[in-house]
Amino acid sequence: MLTHDEKRDYIRMDVDCDITYKPADGSHAKTGKCTTLSGAGVSFIADQAFDLGLAMEVSILPKTAITPPMTAYIEVVRSVKQGDGSYEIAASIKSIKGN
Repeated sequence: MLTHDEKRDYIRMDVDCDITYKPADGSHAKTGKCTTLSGAGVSFIADQAFDLGLAMEVSILPKTAITPPMTAYIEVVRSVKQGDGSYEIAASIKSIKGN
């Protein structure tokens, strides 16, 4: 029998793929690295900090064509400066954008 000690509603998966991100009302997207993904949230590395509560649009771009890209609307819940000057952004997924 498998046991699961995770306290989250969704299992968090480590990922390593590109992500584009922009404020929800913005037009200029930047590219970063997606680091984790779950059914409720996402974290990624960006070149700047973002205010908590900021609404953003992200597109996760898998490395293989087998998995389609996903575009979602998110809300920033954490922005932490890393040792190399980049920022780890953690956000909750508010909705998935349909095609």
